[in-house]
Amino acid sequence: MIVLGIESSCDETAVGIVRDGKELLGSVVASSMDLHAQYGGVVPEIAARSHIEAVLPAIQQALHDASCTWNNIDGIAVTQGPGLLGSLLIGVLTARTLAITKNKPLYAINHVEAHLYVNFLTESRLPQITPRKNQPSFPLLGIIVSGGHSQIVYFRDHSDYELLGQTHDDAIGEAYDKVAKMLGLPYPGGPSVSKLAQQGNPHRYTLPKAHMSGKYDFSFSGVKTAVLRLAQQLVGGDFMLPSIELPHLLSQSQKADIAASFAFTACETIVDKVLLAYKEFSPQSIIIGGGVAADRELRRQLEERLPCPIEYPDMKLCGDNGTMIAALGCFEAMRNNTQANPYTLEAMPTLSM
Repeated sequence: MIVLGIESSCDETAVGIVRDGKELLGSVVASSMDLHAQYGGVVPEIAARSHIEAVLPAIQQALHDASCTWNNIDGIAVTQGPGLLGSLLIGVLTARTLAITKNKPLYAINHVEAHLYVNFLTESRLPQITPRKNQPSFPLLGIIVSGGHSQIVYFRDHSDYELLGQTHDDAIGEAYDKVAKMLGLPYPGGPSVSKLAQQGNPHRYTLPKAHMSGKYDFSFSGVKTAVLRLAQQLVGGDFMLPSIELPHLLSQSQKADIAASFAFTACETIVDKVLLAYKEFSPQSIIIGGGVAADRELRRQLEERLPCPIEYPDMKLCGDNGTMIAALGCFEAMRNNTQANPYTLEAMPTLSM
C-alpha cells in the first residue's frame, strides 16, 4: 500500500510518499517561511499564494524521489484541518482533483493526529532521514506539541483514542514565538528561543506553572505574561513599558537566562502531565510529535524523568510535513476506514481530534 500525502495547513507545502505505514519513499517540503519572516509571523494570504505555486512541483519532485509513477500510488491523503482556511483549500482542492483524474481513493486526515504518525516509520529510502528502530506498541500515550496545539492523547489502537488534555489558551509553540518577540529574536521564534536557552541558566528565574481544573490540561498564557513582567522589571520599567522596547534594553545574558528559564518551565509543564498520565494508564509506548518535539530541553526532561525509554522522530519530521499525512493515510487505507468523497470534501480549519 503506497499513499501520497499532501500537507498545506500553514506555511509549508509538503508532500510525502509512504509504503505500508512504515517505509518513507519520498518527502518534499517547500516552505514560505522567508516570505513571512519580515512580518514576524505567518500571513495567511501570502501562505495560500505560495501553496498554489509550490504544490504541483512538490508532488512531481516527491514522485521522482520515490521512483514512483501514478500507477504505483494506491491512495491520496490530504490534510483536511485544522489550519488556515486559505492554505487548507489549496491542498484539499489539489487532492480532490488528483483523486478524480487519477482514479485514486482519497483519505481526509486530521493534521494534529498525523503529527504522531511519523513515529511509525522504521525504514527510509532518503539518507537525510533517520527513522525509528521500532514501531510503537499499543496502548500508547501521544504527546502533541506544536505552534498551534498542546495535547496528550491515549491511543488504544489506530483510530481509537481519547483526548486526555489540551491547552486552554496558547499552545507551547505559540508561547515560544511570543517570548521570542519579547527578546527580539528572529522568526521562527521557537528554534531561536531554544538556541539562546542553551547559553543561559534555566534556574536563574522562577516562573509560574498554571494549575488547571482539568487533570491533563495546559495553559501557557500565564508563563508568557510572567516573562513579560520579569523583563520589564529587569530593565527598571513597569507594566506600562511596551514589550517592543525590551529587546533594546535587555542585556544578552539577561535574554539568555530568560530564554532558558522559560524553556525549562514550559517543558516541565508538559512533562509533569505526561508523567501523571503514564502512572494512570501504564502505556506500552510514549510517542511525541509536532514542531516543539525537536526542542532539546523537552527531550532532555523527558529522557531524564520518564521511567521508560522513548524514541524520538527525526528532527526533520517534527514540523509540518507530508510524510505524516501519508503515514496516517496508509493506516486509514490498510484498515479500510471510510474514504472521503473527492467531489464534496471540504477543508475544516477548526477540525478537532
